[in-house]
Amino acid sequence: MAKKILKSLAWVAVIAFLVYTVIFGWGSTKDGSMSGIKLGLDLAGGVSITYEAVGDNVDSQDLKDATYILQKRAEGYTPDAEVYQEGSNRITIEIPGVTDANEVLSQMGKPGELYFITQKGSDGNDNYTGALALTADGQSIEYKYTLNKTIEELEADGCILLTGADVKNASAGSQQTSTGSREFVVELNLYDEGAKKFADATQTAYENGYTIGIYYDNEFISVPKVSAHITDGNAVINGMSDYQTADNIASTIRIGALPVKLEEVRSQVVGAKLGQDAIHTSLLAGAIGLAVIVLFMIIVYRIPGLAASIALCIYTMLVLIIINVAGLTFTLPGIAGIILSIGMAVDANVIIFERIKEELGTGKTVQSAMKIGFNKAFSAIFDGNITTLIAAFVLGLKGSGAVKGFAYTLAIGIIVSMFTALVITRLLLKLFYDFGAKNEQLYGVIKDTKTFNFIGKKNIFFCISAALILIGIVTVSVNGARGKGMFNYGLDFKGGTSTTVTFNQDYSQSEIESTIIPDIVSAIGDSTVQQQKVQGGNDVVFKTNNLTIEQREALEKLFTSKYGVEQSSILTENISGAVSNEMKTDAVVAVIIATVCMLLYIWFRFKDIRFVLALLHDVLVVVGFYAVARITLGNTFIACMLTIVGYSINATIVIFDRIRENLGQMGKADLAEIVNASISQTMRRSVYTTLTTFIMVVILFILGVSAIREFAAPLMVGIICGGYSSVCITGALWYVLKKGVKKNK
Repeated sequence: MAKKILKSLAWVAVIAFLVYTVIFGWGSTKDGSMSGIKLGLDLAGGVSITYEAVGDNVDSQDLKDATYILQKRAEGYTPDAEVYQEGSNRITIEIPGVTDANEVLSQMGKPGELYFITQKGSDGNDNYTGALALTADGQSIEYKYTLNKTIEELEADGCILLTGADVKNASAGSQQTSTGSREFVVELNLYDEGAKKFADATQTAYENGYTIGIYYDNEFISVPKVSAHITDGNAVINGMSDYQTADNIASTIRIGALPVKLEEVRSQVVGAKLGQDAIHTSLLAGAIGLAVIVLFMIIVYRIPGLAASIALCIYTMLVLIIINVAGLTFTLPGIAGIILSIGMAVDANVIIFERIKEELGTGKTVQSAMKIGFNKAFSAIFDGNITTLIAAFVLGLKGSGAVKGFAYTLAIGIIVSMFTALVITRLLLKLFYDFGAKNEQLYGVIKDTKTFNFIGKKNIFFCISAALILIGIVTVSVNGARGKGMFNYGLDFKGGTSTTVTFNQDYSQSEIESTIIPDIVSAIGDSTVQQQKVQGGNDVVFKTNNLTIEQREALEKLFTSKYGVEQSSILTENISGAVSNEMKTDAVVAVIIATVCMLLYIWFRFKDIRFVLALLHDVLVVVGFYAVARITLGNTFIACMLTIVGYSINATIVIFDRIRENLGQMGKADLAEIVNASISQTMRRSVYTTLTTFIMVVILFILGVSAIREFAAPLMVGIICGGYSSVCITGALWYVLKKGVKKNK
């Protein structure tokens, strides 16, 4: 008995520690969020920095290339950064989760001009004034290199070997010296064209003992001696005193590796895109949804439901703590990752408890049923989670922006959900059993499962799905033919117009959302309006779809006549989408690679990938919903679709895991009978998991602001569609394809 009491006290201590860490360990901010978790631009705002290209004839393609390079560079600071083109010669970088522009500038650096300059020789004709300028401090001598010609003159002399446009990447690292010690270095990677020029230059420099100076923003940051002929475009600069020195030089080289020269024109702190209510409603929706799920689990599963509820609460706290410790930025796509992982956490418990009920129905003892139930449920839980984890890993590695942030959050959620379902829930059930919960009625019993003839109704299900998909295809075609656009693309994808207004007074976020934005919608006749309040002043940035001249005039009239704003205090510019063509390509490539990896794993585990066609069904239905309902298709679209695919894969694997098991147990039974039995046996799991995940999203839809509702609506459709397809389509489709293969043979 003493051992049981100690176990109970240990659990109480663990849970109390987690609760304290979440609530008191971070403290509350004014917006009601946890101070340790960094919130994204959509939920809490951040720093906005605008650069302007130097020169009168800036090539538009160079500016696009610079925008993409800065996007990748900003992702090194945080994966949820946004970079977009403003006007014809400006680039704006928005970094979430910080309020100090100087901090970002010090991390990002100041984009300037980068050159690799060769030393022609040491015969008095050097390209450096006096070869070396010496500064003595009594104990050491500092060598400082300077130029004796202009850049233009050096270019004419052929001394400029490379520019920043030739540099692909630069990073700090370390390597082993000939004596066996470690030294810090800067690793350089060049594009193919730069690698060819560098190969020729290093051969000459190596043969003559020349140095190659790296010149940035009017000074040399490093002048290494060439000690080898470098032919593959990968070089190492050694001799760094410490890692920080190497990192600073690498960062400077990366900043200078731009096709255009940029100068900072402004930096400011901006508010949340979705407004301050987005945080409150998201937290409230999450709390209510979790409470409803806990109540549902306890009512349906009794003692196991209580154990799962405690484990789910522990899961939620662990995820929040890990996000905080890892320094991840929490955004709207991150919420999608959490919703999916909560659904998978609930799903894992439902699979286990249904198995326990089945084992109790065969006459097993409670203790034996729990052991067998966990063992039989493991393969379905493992395969479903690992498949989604593979996708998250690939998306985190290859994706950009919101896709990367979504992947990180999803990966954390999946790992923690597996741990809580397979370890925490199991330990809690054993604890409850040891304290006397040994009556099988406290766990529920399933003696017989009624088999429904799903295969017999397959044609009805196929017709329903075909009709839904056809409606979507027709709507997309009609929208495109009418010139409305096949989809209602958001600002993230197609860009729009940015209007910065300096008001005569400091309006609060709630006043902007409740009064000014409705006036803007009325003036321009378009409901797509994002706002960001600039801290420390009366400036507010409004982002809309591309405005016509008439709409711009109507907007100016609104601000001047109703709000008394001077016309000179209204700045209107076109902006590009935050999701560039390169980022779209990155996302598509990441999704393709993730899909291939998932298929390979599924083939390895099931030796059959035909059921994956059902995933295409879910995607097409949800895409059709976007077209029919004209839901804004923006940055969250990618996260939404990936969430639906992950949910659908998990639901499908559960059924096919049971089909695989029944193929071995039901001997020579008819294939249709095996499929019907498998779907019927997992029916409760499909319904319960769909219901609990749907509850989370519905509450988010009801309580959320407009942007969150636009995000939650397609998720609800996808969850229902995923539940429907896993039960009604997947097994039937696999059966038809399986029978077709047998006939051909």
